[in-house]
Amino acid sequence: MLAVGRKVPKLSGTLHDGGVLALADLRGSAVVVYFYPKDQTPGCTNEAHDFRDLHAQFREHDCEIVGVSRDSVASHAKFRDKHALPFPLVADTDETWCSAFGVLGEKSLYGRRFIGVIRSTFLIDAQGVLAAEWRGVKVPGHAAAVLDRLTQL
Repeated sequence: MLAVGRKVPKLSGTLHDGGVLALADLRGSAVVVYFYPKDQTPGCTNEAHDFRDLHAQFREHDCEIVGVSRDSVASHAKFRDKHALPFPLVADTDETWCSAFGVLGEKSLYGRRFIGVIRSTFLIDAQGVLAAEWRGVKVPGHAAAVLDRLTQL
């Protein structure tokens, strides 16, 4: 599993618009990669809104934001458009990004157990090194806490 202080693996993924994002192409800027369980659900929508609302402040610190879930390209396109998200969403349908960052785990919903995305966020510095991580994220105040940590880089 990825650890703070280590280089982030070279990953690429399909975006909401069908394009491809290579994480290595963002070198030179800090990057927030946040993993969330599902488009259009209340917690995930609130988290996306929080990152959206702070997006300009992240950009002031030369930081890109990338959202990742296992949803399809079409689902991401609708989610991004509906909520006016100014950052890309990666459709990790093959779980490559989720596996690389170690965000898959057992969850339970209505007594049913399944493997799902554990809400997690990773801050990568401009050299491609993992600077901070948050696992098992609670949404309220989280985006602001990530921005605060970014200002300390």
